Amino acid sequence: MELVSIVESLLFASQEPLTLVQMANAVKETAKDIKDASEGGEPAPDWVPDLLQTDEIQIRGAIDALVAHYDSDHRAFTVVERSTGWRLCARAEYADWCRSLYPGKKPQRLSQPALETLAIIAYRQPITRAGVEAVRGVSVDSMVQQLLDRGLIKIEGRADLPGRPLLYGTTDAFLDHFAVRTLDELPNASELRRMKLPTANTEDAPAPTDAAPTEHQLSLEPIPPPAL
Repeated sequence: MELVSIVESLLFASQEPLTLVQMANAVKETAKDIKDASEGGEPAPDWVPDLLQTDEIQIRGAIDALVAHYDSDHRAFTVVERSTGWRLCARAEYADWCRSLYPGKKPQRLSQPALETLAIIAYRQPITRAGVEAVRGVSVDSMVQQLLDRGLIKIEGRADLPGRPLLYGTTDAFLDHFAVRTLDELPNASELRRMKLPTANTEDAPAPTDAAPTEHQLSLEPIPPPAL
């Protein structure tokens, strides 16, 4: 039995992304079960010993072979890597067709203020609400709550500052939303992380309500991910 076909079946059967380790373990454990079941009876198939030695490198090779096969056959789907593993996805050019199957689940777009707030958190996480407001120059309470509700950011802990303010960071859902595997794949990530930002002054009066963008903004344009 070919490893490429086994990996394809695992990806097809799973509704969640699979890591290389998960797939390698699934192959080895199944091969071991086949070997154990054959003891004292019919000999195990000759491909079992090879599968018992499956590692992550071999799984990655099988995935590369699948992607090459799908590309050469001009299939409407492929294997993509997400922040939490690998999965089968329809190609991006077929996203609208796939989305038509779920008319009640249209993608929700982020408002410009929410996108700006998310960009600051993404590039400078973990960061406090006051830190974000120091950059934007406006209150971000409602934007932070909206991003929390959408699952794009999460509370990372508390800062070692007076009042122990909450620290915010991005989630795996954020990476999926923008079709990146890691934060390092964000546009100009290294440059923007080194940029000196305004310092939050906790003694100042509360920031004004959300208003027009300021000159100290970071931008992050969403990238449509492949349809699932």
